[in-house]
Amino acid sequence: MTTASGDPCDGDSLLLTDFYELAMLHAYIDHGMTGGASFELFVRKLPPGRNFLIAAGLEQALDFLEHARFTADDIAWLREHANLSDTALQALADFRFMGDVDALPEGTVFFAHEPLLRVTASLPVAQLLETRLINLVHFQTVVASKAARLVLAARGRPLVDFGLRRAHGAEAGLLAARASWLAGFAGTATALAARRFGIPVVGTMAHSFVQAHERESAAFVNFARSRPGNLVLLLDTYDTETAARKAVALAHGLSAEGIELAGVRLDSGDLEALSWRVRSILDAGGLTGTRIIASGGLDEESVAKLVEADTPIDSFGVGTSLTTSSDAPALDCAYKLVEYDGRPRRKRSPGKQTWPGRKQVFRLHGIDGRIAADRLTTADAREPGRPMLVPVMRGGHRLFPSPDLANIRRYAATQLASLPNPLRSLSRHATLTVEIAPELHRLAEEADRIGEG
Repeated sequence: MTTASGDPCDGDSLLLTDFYELAMLHAYIDHGMTGGASFELFVRKLPPGRNFLIAAGLEQALDFLEHARFTADDIAWLREHANLSDTALQALADFRFMGDVDALPEGTVFFAHEPLLRVTASLPVAQLLETRLINLVHFQTVVASKAARLVLAARGRPLVDFGLRRAHGAEAGLLAARASWLAGFAGTATALAARRFGIPVVGTMAHSFVQAHERESAAFVNFARSRPGNLVLLLDTYDTETAARKAVALAHGLSAEGIELAGVRLDSGDLEALSWRVRSILDAGGLTGTRIIASGGLDEESVAKLVEADTPIDSFGVGTSLTTSSDAPALDCAYKLVEYDGRPRRKRSPGKQTWPGRKQVFRLHGIDGRIAADRLTTADAREPGRPMLVPVMRGGHRLFPSPDLANIRRYAATQLASLPNPLRSLSRHATLTVEIAPELHRLAEEADRIGEG
């Protein structure tokens, strides 16, 4: 992957950080504060319109931890511009992550205050990782959570990611394709995402292809003969119903050539009304197996409306609202120190208080298999239910190979199926209230005494 200037992407560079991380690292090292520390990444509260979130981005976070380095050029730049001591610069030049990571598996449903990821390492090292870890985990979690709502709204009808062109940069477009497929989308229009992640790739035609021809029917025939496999024609460049009749008229001749019209796409107008009219035209022409694909400014609300109206739309392409998560583009996400030098630490700022200590989430399910309760407690607790955070890295090394993305997708589907019905709704309901164990209240009192000392 390259930047706009053609330079290699700097995603593994530890200079891809907020400068204050480097300033704090310098001060930690200068004052001998290099003991063991644990930081946890979590979401303080869910945004409006979100009854739950889906954890995503762990794979890229672990890749970053394995490969993050300061190059010789990075160190030279820091020496000239950052006013760091020689001791700090040497620590950066020698940087290798040798710590531990515990995390929610990708695809896990989670709620406010529950850690997605915990990093345990020396204080300067764990601190330095903050910015990029939030950057990687936050974005894919935002998109996966949006995609999950779309999947629930579609009620089994396939969805395809059309969002690269409106994504906020190349990395965002690629990772949005990954996060949406993980959450249940059926494919992507982004070719590089298909190559990199093994996601099924789809593509039809643009209006410009039709406009480039003198006659719409000529555009259809030329495209069909060049792209005979899984042929889908775009109908709304001029008049949708007229284009549908042209497609029917041409389909019989193309069939004689061994080319079948697999589908048609509607990209504008009243999709509900047009889908019924186009379905009628296709069926009358004997094309009962030709699918109708809808796109054009769709989000979960519009998809739900079309599904609830039982329209004959077979699948949906979703772009801008997915890759930008336009209704909730950011989460109140934080990476906070919870333990240092064996003692609990917490933040007490109004509205931003944190629970101290290394933590675990225990999840209880009802007899129907649905989530009944989550309990947040200490990492060493033993409680009823399933412990949700699992060890993924020890001493800087992964404990097991990365799971196949298709397996993560299947796991995410089981997680969505475990949601109680009110939380599956697109309407904002009271989200699951996470129970806080008494042990955390006691740790908070201990941490407060440290902070007041």
